[in-house]
Amino acid sequence: MSHRRFDALVVGAGPAGSVAATVLARGGARVALVDKARFPRAKACGDLVGPRGVQLLDDLGLRVGGSVPVGDMIVVGPTGRRVRLPCFPGDTYPDRAFALPRAELDASLYDAAVTAGAEPFLGRVDTPLVGARGLEGFALASGEELRADTVIGADGATSRVAAVAGLVEPDCVLWGFAVRAYVDAPVQVPHIVFWEPAPWHAFPGYGWLFPGPDGRANVGLGIGTLSDRGAAAAATRRLPAFVDTLRDLELLDRSATGPVLGGWLKLGMVGTRPAHARVLLTGDAAGLVNPLQGEGIAQAMGSGRAAAHAVLDAPDRPADRYRAHLAGVYAPYAKTAATIHATLLHHPRTVSAAGRLLTAPFVGSTLAGGWSLYWNDLLEGASERSARTVAAAATRVGRSMTGRSRTRRWIDGALDSSR
Repeated sequence: MSHRRFDALVVGAGPAGSVAATVLARGGARVALVDKARFPRAKACGDLVGPRGVQLLDDLGLRVGGSVPVGDMIVVGPTGRRVRLPCFPGDTYPDRAFALPRAELDASLYDAAVTAGAEPFLGRVDTPLVGARGLEGFALASGEELRADTVIGADGATSRVAAVAGLVEPDCVLWGFAVRAYVDAPVQVPHIVFWEPAPWHAFPGYGWLFPGPDGRANVGLGIGTLSDRGAAAAATRRLPAFVDTLRDLELLDRSATGPVLGGWLKLGMVGTRPAHARVLLTGDAAGLVNPLQGEGIAQAMGSGRAAAHAVLDAPDRPADRYRAHLAGVYAPYAKTAATIHATLLHHPRTVSAAGRLLTAPFVGSTLAGGWSLYWNDLLEGASERSARTVAAAATRVGRSMTGRSRTRRWIDGALDSSR
């Protein structure tokens, strides 16, 4: 049995883990990067990387080839009415996103981490290795032991690292489940659909149709389940009916969809403390998924970079540095959006009414710019003045309405460095 020690052990080599490993290795740290799968490998995802993610990759000098540039987004209401949400350039992000299958994106980022100097390990983390300062590594299923000064959990919504470190309160987590399939159909503009399986009874989540390379589109459903993980099967069961709706709306032709792949999401930072002592959680492991529209790749990469800088810049107290970053960058939006998400899941008729209102004539077009900024969490750094005014007003209203929510208090407590 071999024993290896590193400055940082990164568990999970998706976007969060690979970016964390890249930044750490570039900073001179000895990094172990562990994943249970060989790359490339598929993931259940919409495959869309938002403007903040594009900027982060540019900042790090990471080039991802083969992607499809994406700009505006179209929202389809329950009645079929459509609103185009513009993609404005900001002061801190560009006016574009991109689409690329996760099999290709993740493999590219993984290769970048290894090229930067991270040492790759293939295997499932098995036995936790606990020392005087708490969790300090894992033995792999092969028996190889990996220890480190800091452990970064980038191993997804059902994180083994989070569970072993005791950072999850399962009854508080806002769970989501997403299923996706690929279809050979050209799609030029990403669509998000407010879908009603029955009139005035909104699906408790979101549907999407996103473009992809080589004339292949990504179609899927994401469902919010609160803490009830047993409700996830509804997304898989209803995906064929949702695809039929897209065909009725003439957004898809009759091409057959490919195999369906599903995966769990943790939404809005609720139910998981993101850091304690020398354990830091990133991406889905920390619940860094937008509760209102399901984006998570940009947040995963951003949190991976922040965790790496916390280790490099504050090696004695990385958790404090990392929590402070999350409190300033992600928590303000999450506290409001997660509360709205949890509340609306109990009121499908209210969701249906909101979908109709937001896509009604004149209303949708009037609010589109501000809606785009608020919904996609792009207010910070926004430069388009009229849209920024609308988004700022929505932010103030949201904070006022959710100011006493249990969700807001939970997130504040989880980020309190004195606890």
